[in-house]
Amino acid sequence: MDNLKQKAKIVYECLKTKNKILATAESCTGGMIGEMITSVPGSSEVYEYGFITYSNTAKQKLLGVSAETLSIFGAVSAETVCEMADGALKASDADIAVSVSGIAGPGGGSEQKPVGLVYVGIAQKGEKTEFFKLMLSGDRDSVRQKTVDKVFDLIIEIYS
Repeated sequence: MDNLKQKAKIVYECLKTKNKILATAESCTGGMIGEMITSVPGSSEVYEYGFITYSNTAKQKLLGVSAETLSIFGAVSAETVCEMADGALKASDADIAVSVSGIAGPGGGSEQKPVGLVYVGIAQKGEKTEFFKLMLSGDRDSVRQKTVDKVFDLIIEIYS
């Protein structure tokens, strides 16, 4: 976790330097991205909104993910994380929104969607929403921490 706290400081500096506001929409990480960001003193300058949408109902009610998307593609999909990121961006009026949805395990996986499969969505004002597909290994905690680490890498890459 110390590595994630160090990266969170770098994310904070990147966002602050560029005068950008971050919003998060988390499912499988259950708020860990927000937890790491808010461990940095002064984080309120760059982080205003964090949505924890663990259930499909929460994804729909809070972020506007369509029932059709969830029915056709499932919660763990590129389509869903893009709608989650778009919804978080719209609801927060942030500059960038990141979303995550995945299967941290140990159960819940299938042949089509195995444990360790995580999608990350990134929505930025005026840009096309992007997604990244991750195949992570390890236990539940490890998958969740690796997801946060990758999200931080992506934000740093965008704003450094």
